[in-house]
Amino acid sequence: MIIKMVPLIKWFSISAIIIAVDLYTKHLVQNSFIYGDMLTITSFFDLVRYHNQGSAFGFLADAGGWQKIFFNGVSVLAIMVISYLIRKHATEKLFCLGLALVLGGAIGNFYDRITLGYVVDFLNFHYHNIYWPAFNVADSAICVGVACLLLDSFKKAPQK
Repeated sequence: MIIKMVPLIKWFSISAIIIAVDLYTKHLVQNSFIYGDMLTITSFFDLVRYHNQGSAFGFLADAGGWQKIFFNGVSVLAIMVISYLIRKHATEKLFCLGLALVLGGAIGNFYDRITLGYVVDFLNFHYHNIYWPAFNVADSAICVGVACLLLDSFKKAPQK
């Protein structure tokens, strides 16, 4: 029984680390910046404090409020499905790494939506006056997790 739990502990620990780093960095930003503040770090990167009321990159941020309930519901469903998939496929390394990263990011952003009503974004990359939408550690983990899942999908199926 303990041996079967080891892969699960590994995957859920990765998610927990993502959650902890995400929430800690958001906490630092909230205590150091007021909304809209910007600190230039390099010619292409700034630290900012923005509040995202929508989903990825502000999608549906101005939808009037219904989107908060919708995104919270999608988050809960995603957390449940991803947790099930990790348990079912715990020995599939790249697949579960991707799931663990997405799970950690989803929980980090879900926590913000529940406790604050918005998601704190603070990483802002740009080229001259062309700005990528601000994002956070959770968003980064989700993107890397999805890339892992895409890579895993290209693996050859085992021969029967």
